[in-house]
Amino acid sequence: MKDVLYTTEIPAGGHWSLRLRRGTQMRITDIEGGGNAGMLFYNPEDLLERYNAPDTLKCQHTFRLTRGNCLYSDMGRIFASIVEDSLGWHETVCGNSHAAHIAERWGKRDYQNDRNDWHQNGYDAFLVELAKYGLGRADMAANINWFSKVATDADGNMNLDGDHSAPGSSITLRFEMDTLVLLHTCPHPLNTASEYPRKPVRIEIGEAEPVSDDDYCLNYRPENRRGFQNNALYYMGTEMGKR
Repeated sequence: MKDVLYTTEIPAGGHWSLRLRRGTQMRITDIEGGGNAGMLFYNPEDLLERYNAPDTLKCQHTFRLTRGNCLYSDMGRIFASIVEDSLGWHETVCGNSHAAHIAERWGKRDYQNDRNDWHQNGYDAFLVELAKYGLGRADMAANINWFSKVATDADGNMNLDGDHSAPGSSITLRFEMDTLVLLHTCPHPLNTASEYPRKPVRIEIGEAEPVSDDDYCLNYRPENRRGFQNNALYYMGTEMGKR
């Protein structure tokens, strides 16, 4: 990443959103370890286009996300590429925690009575951010859970690896499209910690290096090269207008 132009810390149980331009890079850091950062993507020029978890996994023949993987929209375009990753495993199949899950596991707390000690959930955190852009429940998509690793036991049950992310673990995204990014720091839905997890993350944003023909993400899968071609076609008129 070139010089960091913006940095902020999202507290535990927090939520955040920002429109990022293509050519921007974002580093997300799990400050204390054991964190979870839920994330969704939308096309700010056409909010009906959003992150597609099934297409992202099946076209890259994977169950997990790591360096080299691209994050696809439901139009076959690439929102972002994972250019750096200190963990090697992030999941995008388990979705969000909900108010009922949180209340059952750690007790119900609301902001009116408990202020910063309340128990927020991922689904409602996303709804708050979606509302800022005229979106709602019908616009919710399957999200990414950065820093979270799930594995299956002999009976096929999925379990969260609570020791997966160490303090300082980070992942860096390079945005290949203008993208509306939504993020929350609420617990993973499979988290079974005895206390409500309060894990903040740091966000750093700067300018990315240009994509070269030998780029790792571009060449990670043949499908990714086609995704980049779809992006180029989408922006063709814009690029020609700059000449």
